[in-house]
Amino acid sequence: MITSSNRIIKKMNFRIWMANCIVVIALFIQGCGGNTTHPEEREKYVIPDSLLHTLVIDTVKRCPLVDALKLTGIVDFDQDKQVNIFSLVSGNVQDIKVQLGDYVTAGQVLAIVKSSEMAGYGNNLVIAETNVTATKKQLDATTDLYKSGLASSLDVTNAQVNYDQAKSQLETTKKILEINGNNTNGNYIIKSPISGFIVQKNITNNTSVRADNGTILFTISDLNDVWVQANVYEANVGKVHIGDNAEVRILSVDRAFNGKVDKILNVLDPTSKVIKVRVVLQNPGYILKPQMYASVLISNPEGKEALCIPSKALVFDRSRYYVLVYKGNGKADITSVEVLNTLGDKTYLSSGVHEGDRIIATIALQIYSELNN
Repeated sequence: MITSSNRIIKKMNFRIWMANCIVVIALFIQGCGGNTTHPEEREKYVIPDSLLHTLVIDTVKRCPLVDALKLTGIVDFDQDKQVNIFSLVSGNVQDIKVQLGDYVTAGQVLAIVKSSEMAGYGNNLVIAETNVTATKKQLDATTDLYKSGLASSLDVTNAQVNYDQAKSQLETTKKILEINGNNTNGNYIIKSPISGFIVQKNITNNTSVRADNGTILFTISDLNDVWVQANVYEANVGKVHIGDNAEVRILSVDRAFNGKVDKILNVLDPTSKVIKVRVVLQNPGYILKPQMYASVLISNPEGKEALCIPSKALVFDRSRYYVLVYKGNGKADITSVEVLNTLGDKTYLSSGVHEGDRIIATIALQIYSELNN
């Protein structure tokens, strides 16, 4: 009995000892690991008053939804206000008075062509004038003879016909000479028919030109208006309509030029698979130069509405878009949003915010970083 009781006491003591060991080990681990209580969470960033006074706080609104399509294009001449100048006679170019890019006025002399044809026209004028003088004297003499009974009425009629034909030939010669510059010294004077810029020049001094080969000597264009030819791929042709708003930007100018689509060509380029869309723009100060590359944003209303915010309020991070919803007293929440479309300085949203929410519309990225820090 005594032995059995001793065994029971030993087992109980062993268990107590084990329990004490476990407590000691736990305390040891706790002491080594430091305080296991969670530290207080870092206080949320509050926008300081000095920064808050500079912010723009905008409101989420409902706006008419606009479909937008971004295209590439090129600035071109307004071909309705462009003139190609040819030589009407053959000859040798002398004394070119203008250079590429020069501005010229209507009637200004561009160059002179020494031409044997012009010399021939001058000679024809002298012959025609002489013939008129001779036939007029013949008519007068025949008329006097008729009055004296020495010539018949048929003689007078023949003399009158010869005189009338001579006058007609003189008028024809004068008109031909006038069409070709009205110069009797053998020079064909090339003049500008309109005011504008020399946008093409294909001749130099001593160049031989022929009237029958169709060589363009000069091209003059009025650059008060220009065309922007944009490329629309086949898949997007149905998204562009005549009258759609168009915003044109070029690399060298930090501003937008606004116009409308006024023509859609109905011919698909077989190689590039694009259709040309034309936008006519006014060109104050001749800022837009032919052959400049252009970015064209074409937009048209869809007849629907969607939530919209300023594009500057968007923050893109980790493959998502965010906005900062302002709660007042310098506090803002980061809110994920779904973007439908962006059109210039306006972005359309499908979810994430509600109409009337106030959002931070300036330096959003800076405040977003502080809130995430």
